[in-house]
Amino acid sequence: MSETTTGASYAAAGVDIEAGDRAVELMKEWVKKTRRPEVLGGIGGFAGLFDASALKRYERPLLASATDGVGTKVDLARKMGVYDTIGHDLVGMVVDDLVVCGAEPLFMTDYICVGKVHPERVAAIVKGIAEGCVLAGCALVGGETAEHPGLLGEDDFDVAGAGTGVVEADRLLGADRIRTGDTVIAMASSGLHSNGYSLVRHVVFDRAGWSLDRQVEEFGRTLGEELLEPTKIYSLDCLALTRTTEVHAFSHVTGGGLAANLARVIPDGLHATVDRSTWTPGAVFDLIGTAGRVERLELEKTLNMGVGMIAVVPAESADAALTTLADRGVDAWIAGEITERGEHTTGAALTGDYRS
Repeated sequence: MSETTTGASYAAAGVDIEAGDRAVELMKEWVKKTRRPEVLGGIGGFAGLFDASALKRYERPLLASATDGVGTKVDLARKMGVYDTIGHDLVGMVVDDLVVCGAEPLFMTDYICVGKVHPERVAAIVKGIAEGCVLAGCALVGGETAEHPGLLGEDDFDVAGAGTGVVEADRLLGADRIRTGDTVIAMASSGLHSNGYSLVRHVVFDRAGWSLDRQVEEFGRTLGEELLEPTKIYSLDCLALTRTTEVHAFSHVTGGGLAANLARVIPDGLHATVDRSTWTPGAVFDLIGTAGRVERLELEKTLNMGVGMIAVVPAESADAALTTLADRGVDAWIAGEITERGEHTTGAALTGDYRS
């Protein structure tokens, strides 16, 4: 049996506590930018604190909770060595689930798991999360960075987050508000957002054999730059919509595509029809479909096809809603309507052909 001259240590096992401490110091300035007046203390404690007395202004406050990650999009960030956008994606996936019920996002926490702590990389990820929180109007009150040597490669990482929001009970949005004749308003996505990347990676790498630095004329930039385009965050735009006009429901278009996510907020007996001819999906969707010979139905079940958020409003509120969104720089349009459900219809369906 061989002998060792030194005892085992955490560092020898691959965990660098000092690097973790440096990462915390580097991220503090970014977390500070997300501070809301209800936040107590700073990062470094065992728990983030949020002054719940702020909820006293509500008659009957309902807390909303959501958690998510960004899936295999992290693999592209790792391969490109770009770490300051993936956190933006994480915030979008969480806060825009909260706002669907009309909830104002209050605060988030994050979980970053790495094979080896590179302080600057971790700080860049947190920078993206903080910037996303600022866009969403919520605070980043804490998080966890975990180093998992032996389970993850030195450059591997993953991110997840959880958020909490609040909505007045009598302003809760959802299926019970939707009525026949309501208008379906679509809000443009910024690209692929953070869903369907297992299909995307399979198509561009395994089938097409493309590299991330490939210049794509239709994009006006490299393939990697297009695929890393951050998820659009709609929460403040949606909340502005609820303040300026009547809204019955929102639907966040994520995994499963537009029809499946819209169907989640359509009540029994009603049907949402969305007309494809009202918009043209971005070039990235056509590229994935063509390069992978992916059938349209499969694309629509996997990707957002250019629509990241849906608002269902009374028909008489549609013009006011579009004006509010236009004033906020959101590309939006009337995409469909709510009708009574026929014998063979489902909760939501796409009709027609995309505008060329």
